Amino acid sequence: MLNKTQIRYCLDRLEEMFPEADCELNHSNPFELLVAVVLSAQATDALVNKVTPQLFEKYKTPEDYVNVPLEELQQDIRRIGLFRNKAKNIQKLSQTLIEKHDGNVPSTKKELENLAGVGRKTANVVASVAFGEPAIAVDTHVERVSKRLGICRWKDSVLEVEKTLMRKVPVEEWSVTHHRMIFFGRYHCKAQRPNCEECPLLSLCREGQKRMKKKELK
Repeated sequence: MLNKTQIRYCLDRLEEMFPEADCELNHSNPFELLVAVVLSAQATDALVNKVTPQLFEKYKTPEDYVNVPLEELQQDIRRIGLFRNKAKNIQKLSQTLIEKHDGNVPSTKKELENLAGVGRKTANVVASVAFGEPAIAVDTHVERVSKRLGICRWKDSVLEVEKTLMRKVPVEEWSVTHHRMIFFGRYHCKAQRPNCEECPLLSLCREGQKRMKKKELK
């Protein structure tokens, strides 16, 4: 496990690599972000961004989603995996927004998690990106990077990873660290072919060092 000084080193190198890291889901308001994040479950941001331009042109308010036949909404997002369930959840959360929040997206994680299709990760993303609330949303990239670097343990659950990062990363850096870890995992420390050879964190990464030794033995 990395110590405090080593974690600080990692955070500083991530900042150098991805100083402008931010949410890559295209949106223009909290409601569009909420819908986009729901759609992104088990789907890439790139694919979601191909679907949402027409979607957001057609549906601008929660009322728009509620008033359309479910089958039509399913067709509008059918390119995205699990589109049937996602369409149902988008209609349900839209109805809840109308009935309980005057059509507005709530800003607290607790209220967000009460919406259909919104789990802890989605709530953290929306609270952080849309409302500036400090949060660390643990997706597959954040989990993989945290465990490979030794910030967290391999056996840790997603919730344990989140809590560990919240303890070890300064609160004012939670949100930006979340985005930088995503960029690092998406573009550098990939699941199948991590770029260990050119990694500035290799000296601290036991996982990377093991991979490099295996390559040398081939």
